[in-house]
Amino acid sequence: MPRPSGSSTTLLLLLLAVLLVRGANAGSLEGDAAALADFRLAADRSGALATWNASASPSPCGWRGVTCAGGRVTRLVLEGLGLSGADALPALARLDGLRVLSLKGNHLSGAVPDLSPVQGLKLLFLSRNALSGAIPPSLGKLYRLYRLDLSSNNLSGVVPPELARLDRLLTLRLDSNRLTGGVDGIALPRLQDLNVSHNLLAGRIPVAMAGFPAEAFGGNAGLCGAPLPPCKEEVQNASPCPPAAAMAASSPSSKPPDGKGKMSRGVVAAIVAADFAVVGLVAGLLFCYFWPRLSGRRSDRRHREGEKIVYSSSPYGAAGVVAAAGGTYERGKMVFLEDAGGRRFELEELLRASAEMLGKGGCGTAYKAVLDDGSVVAVKRLRDAAPAAASTKKDFEHHMAVLGRLHHPNIVPLNAYYYARDEKLLVYEFMRNGSLFSLLHGNRGPGRTPLDWAARMRIAAGAARGLAYIHHASRRGGLTPKLAHGNIKSTNILLDRSGEARLADCGLAQLGTSSPAASSAGYRAPEAPAPASRPWASQKGDVYALGVVLLELLTGRCPGSELPNGGVVAELPRWVQSVVREEWTSEVFDLELMKDKGIEEEMVAMLQLALSCAASAPDQRPKVGYVVRMIDEVRACGDPQASSPSHGSSMDESSGVSDSPAVSEGGAASQ
Repeated sequence: MPRPSGSSTTLLLLLLAVLLVRGANAGSLEGDAAALADFRLAADRSGALATWNASASPSPCGWRGVTCAGGRVTRLVLEGLGLSGADALPALARLDGLRVLSLKGNHLSGAVPDLSPVQGLKLLFLSRNALSGAIPPSLGKLYRLYRLDLSSNNLSGVVPPELARLDRLLTLRLDSNRLTGGVDGIALPRLQDLNVSHNLLAGRIPVAMAGFPAEAFGGNAGLCGAPLPPCKEEVQNASPCPPAAAMAASSPSSKPPDGKGKMSRGVVAAIVAADFAVVGLVAGLLFCYFWPRLSGRRSDRRHREGEKIVYSSSPYGAAGVVAAAGGTYERGKMVFLEDAGGRRFELEELLRASAEMLGKGGCGTAYKAVLDDGSVVAVKRLRDAAPAAASTKKDFEHHMAVLGRLHHPNIVPLNAYYYARDEKLLVYEFMRNGSLFSLLHGNRGPGRTPLDWAARMRIAAGAARGLAYIHHASRRGGLTPKLAHGNIKSTNILLDRSGEARLADCGLAQLGTSSPAASSAGYRAPEAPAPASRPWASQKGDVYALGVVLLELLTGRCPGSELPNGGVVAELPRWVQSVVREEWTSEVFDLELMKDKGIEEEMVAMLQLALSCAASAPDQRPKVGYVVRMIDEVRACGDPQASSPSHGSSMDESSGVSDSPAVSEGGAASQ
């Protein structure tokens, strides 16, 4: 297959081809039509598939329930149509281009056929039929399978251990059958939805499956172990030590022959209660005596540690050292920008605040600071880079005034700054919900709440709108050079308390304070100069970085992440293109998105948009206003309510934002 030229038309054709076709020699549409005709002949006794004939539609792609792509049948969805017959299903094994097969709610009987020829099958739904016999071990060969539902049939026999090969499986429903044996073989690593209830299963539930609810195993009298009651041998082996009174009562040497001196149960209970009361009283007295001293020491220690954080360790650098020493070194002052939100304060109060480092980036170090009244702000201490030191105070103040006028619901507002010769601090609203990076990549193990498709699209739309507003501010304000963000990446896309995406570190790259952090390398456009040569930011470079973020949302991978084969994703756009050329597009997408049904077309459209943004040539990248419109159109396909901007700005044709500046709603996450 030739390498994509980069044009959107060629790319879209490539994506659709590799998404739904396994190869040129994998069969033909004529063969698919013949297989469907055989299925209809064996299953359609009620005439529900009357449109399946050449006179009504010469191509099977126009038949009821049939979907084609790339010249092959890829989806067959025939639910609740009264289809029946014991010999109908084997014909479908010839549809080797099939990705989705759903025959729920019919009356099909017979055995589940060998579907191993359909190697690309991702979703298989055969529930609520009359299928019988054993589950075929050949299902274990469908290694691309994400969802398998065989519930509410008459299946019998054991659950085949071959199902353990389906390491991509997210859903497994085998409930309401007559299956026997244990469930040890289906403790799959990625399984999110499991139901084996109402069968004849027996044995201990594996520890790896204990996290599923009890309802997933109910109706199996022979199953035991968490989350169901413990197995009998566990109860018998528990053998707790008998109380001393019972031991004495059972000892022949301690039992008086005439029964005298034997204590009643009430006396024993009274003695035990008295013992507990005495122990509780002593513990209470000790607590009252020692707690004030311990708490006082802890308070003093915390106070001293707080002072050490602010003054000795000086998270805010020279400003903290000067405040601690009371020296006469050059002092600046806190400058609050016009229309800045939040409470105003002096530098000394900021230096007294408890500081918690949030992270280091190319522009400097970020801290969470809790002020005297409990309000929280984010403080960015800019790097002491040589270009920054060479910037004059007038240049710095002018740039801060420009950034202070950026008020938009998708931008973290700059409220104040501090300038001194050796220290520069920026004060922002604090975003409590963290960054897109932590939400998308943090805690990928068990217990994680996946970021669903709707949330990812909302974040993508918010980030694009914020960037469009920044770019539009240049045209509206006549700025030269044009204002660019300069450091778009997932760690700089924060979420406010309502879940809206906000861009952080806007415009700081043009101050000359940024340095080539390892986490930023994968977001730099190919035309960017060598990281150490000079400060650089451009609007075309912003669009490239936004394209990388969109790919990050789609793939669940970030630049620099490790691959299962031991490799590393150096450049995310190049990795995606290589997988698309060599495999099929669904291999690119994040497995966590597989739980969202019916979004395949939206994902392919977003993948095309992301790759166009991340084109190697700058002139092939779209303007960010176009990106905003395309994201809104894709969202409208899935949810008509989601297409309009959440803050109601009319979109400018070239910039993607309204000509009048949007007003920030303020305080979204600072309090």
